Amino acid sequence: MLVKQDVAYDRPLEPSFDSNGPKHVAIIMDGNGRWAQARGRPRLYGHHAGARRVREMVENCPRLGIRYLTIFAFSTENWKRTQTEVTGLMDLFRRYITHEMRALNDNNVKVLFVGDRVRLDPKLVALMAELEALTTNNNGVHLTIALNYGGRDEVARATRKLAEDVASNRLDPQDVDETTLARYLDTNILPDPDLVIRTSGEARISNFLLWQSAYSEYEFIDTLWPDFSVDELERLCRSFFFRKRRFGGAIA
Repeated sequence: MLVKQDVAYDRPLEPSFDSNGPKHVAIIMDGNGRWAQARGRPRLYGHHAGARRVREMVENCPRLGIRYLTIFAFSTENWKRTQTEVTGLMDLFRRYITHEMRALNDNNVKVLFVGDRVRLDPKLVALMAELEALTTNNNGVHLTIALNYGGRDEVARATRKLAEDVASNRLDPQDVDETTLARYLDTNILPDPDLVIRTSGEARISNFLLWQSAYSEYEFIDTLWPDFSVDELERLCRSFFFRKRRFGGAIA
């Protein structure tokens, strides 16, 4: 069962961001279904367990110096799953937003949803917009939830908007460069992720933040998402300290 709306987070989410670690961590939360099936439970049981894990990660971001946390909740390809699982996930998203809304706002968390909302249920979209509006002035942890999101779809939608602006003479084609296109992405107000983590042992990025993660550091770990702990997140953040990020330059 998800936590109730009136329960506050265990720790105050005060900004205390470390200057040496990853400021923006993005997570592909994989393995919920396998975790549940290994316990003889339906896949949705694992998704509920995974949702509870999100709260724990958000709680600990300030302590670990993480300013931005982006989570991959539902991809544009996930519609291929069974109707039972998809319906259950959409219900879970509605419940999560409803139950967590007050705690997120009270703890100064700013929430942003990225992805194509056209296919989503209007009631869910309304809840998403309500949570974004409620937390818009918060300046603590920035929690971005990728819902009905795909990297290729995002770039295609951004390119379409850019082309419309060119066609209507609002944008000169000569002014189009990487910076221009980035302004049309769903993540235009966010910095690129420093560290991308994928749980469950799969070593692929599955259409997640394709543009934004061009120079991100990656960690592929075997842990299934419901078993992913704050200690493991801290270990990955510490290992980030030793990465040499040259962004195409030579070794100093």
